[in-house]
Amino acid sequence: MNRPVRRAVICAIGLVLAAVAVGVTGAAPPLWGDRTANAGSKGAQRVGPALKTFPLFARNASTGELRAYEADGTGGLKSAYEVGGGFGEATALVQANLSEGGRANDLYHRAAGTLYYTAEHGNDTKVVGGGWDIYNTIVSVGNMGGTADPDLVGRDASGNLWLYQGKPDGTLGARIRVGIGWNGMTLVGRGDYTGDGKADLLARFGDGTLNIYASTGAATVDAVVGTRYAAGTGWQAYKTLASAGDTDGDGKTDLIAADTAGALWLFKGTGNTAAPFAPRVQIGTSGWAAFDVLF
Repeated sequence: MNRPVRRAVICAIGLVLAAVAVGVTGAAPPLWGDRTANAGSKGAQRVGPALKTFPLFARNASTGELRAYEADGTGGLKSAYEVGGGFGEATALVQANLSEGGRANDLYHRAAGTLYYTAEHGNDTKVVGGGWDIYNTIVSVGNMGGTADPDLVGRDASGNLWLYQGKPDGTLGARIRVGIGWNGMTLVGRGDYTGDGKADLLARFGDGTLNIYASTGAATVDAVVGTRYAAGTGWQAYKTLASAGDTDGDGKTDLIAADTAGALWLFKGTGNTAAPFAPRVQIGTSGWAAFDVLF
């Protein structure tokens, strides 16, 4: 990516909610705005068929402001830049690399039960659909279903997990059940943690146990994920978990975690299911407790 989201939105989601409240129809106001002047920037880093590196976005819990942090290629993060305000009313925020041949950093956000999609470049925020308040978790998981585009996963109140296959225009295919019994887990996606070239799903249980659910690469009911691999214990020490892809530039997907004291940690991926993460490395010393969402 590198610079395109630098000039983003002022109170965009507040405008969306205002439009909903007064019954305005059609596309919601843009989140990112028109940044075609920046179209020459690199966008998310793609090597071959697999997207490697994403920016890490963080929402300030008290102000609703969104910041973006780009990877420095060695495991750390560059200084933050402000994306914009008005994100406090969003009940879900995820990024997905759909537009511009998979090189852009696009945004899905949910407000008042409606899911919206905004491509990184352009003026339009489109309505994807209503009724998305049935999901207590929405996660961008990369390409789990076997198409060329990244997918979304939603978990409903009954613990059922659903896959929505993404399309280049930001719309989604019909939902496919991933499985049942997924309540009580913190879910993280956007990366291949098993080294087989398929996007996997991470799940942290209430007792702090972390597991990898390997993708089968098939959009088949109750068979989207297959083998489960243990990824360690003690993960309850972290307030938030997120993936920004290959943060350290070694070709393997990493995991980022913010602890309750406000420090930020990088767990470098190994691609080895027997020991999927190397020992943690601190990449942020303080202040991360202010963010309630990392994505």
